[in-house]
Amino acid sequence: MAKIFEQSWRWYGPHDPVCLSTIKQAGANGVVTALHHIPVGEVWTTEEIQKRKTLLETSNKKNPFPLYWNVVESLPVHEYIKQGRPERDELIEKYKKSLRNLGKEGITRICYNFMPVLDWLRTNVQFKLDDGSTALLHDKKDLVIFDLFILRRENAEKDYEIALVAEAKAKYSKMSYEELETLKNSLMMALPGDEKGFTLDKLRKCVKEYKNINAEELRENLIYFLKEVIPVAEEAGINMAIHPDDPPWAVMGLPRVVSTSEDLEYIFKTVPSIQNGLTFCSGSLGAKEENNLNEIITKFYKRIHFVHLRSVQREENARFYEANHLEGSAGMFCLVKTFYEMKEKYLTEPIPMRPDHGHQMLQDLDKQSYPGYSAIGRLRGLAEIRGLEYGILNYMQTLK
Repeated sequence: MAKIFEQSWRWYGPHDPVCLSTIKQAGANGVVTALHHIPVGEVWTTEEIQKRKTLLETSNKKNPFPLYWNVVESLPVHEYIKQGRPERDELIEKYKKSLRNLGKEGITRICYNFMPVLDWLRTNVQFKLDDGSTALLHDKKDLVIFDLFILRRENAEKDYEIALVAEAKAKYSKMSYEELETLKNSLMMALPGDEKGFTLDKLRKCVKEYKNINAEELRENLIYFLKEVIPVAEEAGINMAIHPDDPPWAVMGLPRVVSTSEDLEYIFKTVPSIQNGLTFCSGSLGAKEENNLNEIITKFYKRIHFVHLRSVQREENARFYEANHLEGSAGMFCLVKTFYEMKEKYLTEPIPMRPDHGHQMLQDLDKQSYPGYSAIGRLRGLAEIRGLEYGILNYMQTLK
């Protein structure tokens, strides 16, 4: 039976507490990984790429369906490129070398983002749900509290509505030390490849570097980058897949330019190569109610080179948390069905897809893992999506 998706799993490398054998047992073959040990801006050499490939390929030699590296997530873009500094040309040349090296090794899909300073952002990475599991939560009011009273960013109040600032001040006055520490630690946690994380001083400095860069300028810097790297991607046979902003709105004065269908339309029209594509993330795009996820799939399907499936539960006032994959605001059945319809229409190969941001649950509650990336929660998500895909494919077969 034909598949809609190529089942995949994110792996953070040899130091990931979720081992490679777990990925195979979860039902995935494609491994989504990156060379996090290489500093941002440096070249990914052929030697380092081959080491990671070999590690995956030799992890289960006897298995008839061995693991393989199918998507890079991420080949990060240096902040100087995003800021349009003079140093960007040299950094872009290094990025091109990495692209060429990946292409030579047969790795042809790259997920990346253009979010300034901060990757995905949550105000509580251990939000307790009614069933006892924990999820990732984003509450804009808490973000304002962090910005005003913990980070103490200069002139921060000017970036928020008067009513929201008033609500944040009222809530802050009642928060305990433990609640404020949870907020601080969630927003400043280390990302893969940066185990030290942020200090408040470092974060203030990084944010301040964008003080005079608005959304229009950031968008121009993105287009400059794409016009340089996409021709190289074409030569190397690589599909570039930009990840939407998460959350899809400005944070701490930092602009965001990959948040809406209109943003995507501009990016793809300005740099029309089909290699200039999208990582369709149903959670990032779905956090903004105005985004019609099914329309985005239909409109940009030929440019969707990679898929993250998850569902957020939207609440009032820009607050959302990660729901179970078949619940929440995403409408997962309709999303998977739309992918099926587009695949049938264009007769395309299955798109690499991974479950995203699973709940921490069961035995994993007592284990250390990167928030959103414990094993059992993602296993549940992948199982649910695989079951949904199987049901849709079988039902559609009966109609033919």
